[in-house]
Amino acid sequence: MNYGTIPGIDKEISQLILGCMLLTPDELEHSYLMLDEFFAAGGNALDTAHSYGGGDSERLIGMWMKNRNNRSEVFLVDKGGHPHAAVPRPRLSPEELAHDIHESLLRLQTDYIDLFLLHRDDPIIPVGTIIEHLNQEIRSGNLRAIGASNWELERLQAANAYAAAHGLQGFAGSSNNISLAVPMEAMWKGVVSVSEAAWTWHHETQFPLLPWSSQARGFFSGRFAPDKRENQDMVRVYYNDANFERLKRAQSLGEQKRCTAIQISLAYVFHQPFPTFPLVGPVNQAELASCLEALAIQLSPDEMRWLNLEADAIDL
Repeated sequence: MNYGTIPGIDKEISQLILGCMLLTPDELEHSYLMLDEFFAAGGNALDTAHSYGGGDSERLIGMWMKNRNNRSEVFLVDKGGHPHAAVPRPRLSPEELAHDIHESLLRLQTDYIDLFLLHRDDPIIPVGTIIEHLNQEIRSGNLRAIGASNWELERLQAANAYAAAHGLQGFAGSSNNISLAVPMEAMWKGVVSVSEAAWTWHHETQFPLLPWSSQARGFFSGRFAPDKRENQDMVRVYYNDANFERLKRAQSLGEQKRCTAIQISLAYVFHQPFPTFPLVGPVNQAELASCLEALAIQLSPDEMRWLNLEADAIDL
């Protein structure tokens, strides 16, 4: 396992973060097995959210941490403020965030969250209002650090500028999408992919990124091709000539390195020129093993440029 640090967080974090959206008490044996194998491989970072499975993901993690008596060993990333059926907008008022945080802590059977991310943004709410409340949660001991998921660069910068100007704790990291396959449009309403300007900012500032859909929802798995159009969401978001050329190159480079194209795509995210902690959501042990093996793949700067169509040729 590779490890990294996020400024302001006094803990080494596994570079690979296990997404727990699909883990549930209804599949207790399988869910415990996935968590146990991830930790046995050296992983220590888990990602969940107040909205996942109606709270089942958080409940499962809480049960597992209590059963294994390992809360101090876990770096817990949780998210709140997501829209839901009764409130179909990002729920970022102080009252709504306080509700999500309190309920998440109860489900998780813990008294703190290591890194709390805002799951969406609502530009109507001033960044100062949000930062002030999150710092109140930090002072109360509920949160150790804060960040933002699916926030545009300008809002992220404004929030941290407000925090700096008022002597408060700002965002320690961002969780937006980045992958070798470049989306043509958002997969879901309100989600944000790293723009060219944001990529440059992350590079210049070395601001950490926790990318979701880091393997482009399986685009490089071999299940997708121009003539396989059953999954209309994948067609809508990823099906274009450039992405299929990236797939072809990932397959070619994988053959040369004796690994799979989807492992190459994850290694591409690991090798960004700023700190990245990709979120992955394997559904079984084989997929988890594949993700873990990708940590050992080395990509040169030339290979990175070639994979992303920034160079026409490379010696393989």
